[in-house]
Amino acid sequence: MRVLFAGGGTAGHINPALAAAGYLREKQPDAQILYVGNKGGMEERLVPAAGFKFRTIRISGFQRKLTVKNIKRNVQTVFRVFSASAEAKKIIKEFQPDICVGTGGYVSGPVIRAAQKLGIPTVIHEQNAYPGVTTKMLAKHADCVMLAVEDAKKYLERTDNCVFTGNPVRMSVLKAERAASRRALGLDERPLVLSFGGSLGAAAINRAAAYMLGESAKEKKFQHIHGYGQHDEKFLDEAHEAGVKEAENPQIRMLEYIHNMPECLAAADLVIGRAGAITLTEIEATGKCSILIPSPNVAENHQFHNAMALVNRNAAVLIEEKDLTGEKLWETVKSILSEPGRAEEIGRNAKGMAVLDANDRIYKIICEKAKR
Repeated sequence: MRVLFAGGGTAGHINPALAAAGYLREKQPDAQILYVGNKGGMEERLVPAAGFKFRTIRISGFQRKLTVKNIKRNVQTVFRVFSASAEAKKIIKEFQPDICVGTGGYVSGPVIRAAQKLGIPTVIHEQNAYPGVTTKMLAKHADCVMLAVEDAKKYLERTDNCVFTGNPVRMSVLKAERAASRRALGLDERPLVLSFGGSLGAAAINRAAAYMLGESAKEKKFQHIHGYGQHDEKFLDEAHEAGVKEAENPQIRMLEYIHNMPECLAAADLVIGRAGAITLTEIEATGKCSILIPSPNVAENHQFHNAMALVNRNAAVLIEEKDLTGEKLWETVKSILSEPGRAEEIGRNAKGMAVLDANDRIYKIICEKAKR
């Protein structure tokens, strides 16, 4: 079988494609797999590192805020739309795939659309609760739209081709055990609060976390691991000003990047973070109670919709960034962890939303829809 994957721009679009491609390679070692990504995108580094053949096209999105600079960018984007379509068509004709799989991002648009025009079966995977522009555009003519969140279906014009598959989950996350992870991290019996805003950091979360850690340093009831990200150099100074002294508070760990996330996630009693699709998938898979702070700076405000899919099922607690303060975050943490059984109930509800066989579901759909 010859399968072409297209997706990029963010890890949320790239990782599901790599997970599906990896599972396909495991099930069918002789399958021919090609990944098409955007020139200059992070997929240009991640895909070859995962061992897959890689080709690029050049595409960009339209800027909604009209400035002189953005108008010039939009003119450039118009030209790139036409050139990307031609490049995608050429790659498809050369590779001759049995099926094309799109996982979102600007790059998947021209590739999947070209495949549809050429009569090649196409399937797309939507990671979020609110479908992106690319998914909405391609869904009408796709052979199958694989949804990670069932709520996304109501936002699509055509629904007869929708199938719920969930998001792929890293095996390292599924295999990590709580007791072993807590021993490895040197934790005691106190609850562990795991907080982060992504690899680059999130200023709003860091500001609130600095206050939370300062207050927790006084009470010493909880243990903390906080990832502040590589772009927030001020965080440590703010945490110190809030009263966090590492030498006196070994139960508080502040890291630029959390390299052992599967282990930390398994050990945690409460998770604080954004509401990206993959983060929520891992929270659900591990059955963790979480406080979600959706980023307001994402397309279609999709993180808010992602979070609400859990909140509406009592599977997470929401604090919108506009309402976020250190005091509010700290009070919410104490409220959850001091009420007997509350964190466990929220975690169980999150676990009930988990799809642990997403890779297999996606693989079977690819095989079913592929051109014979």
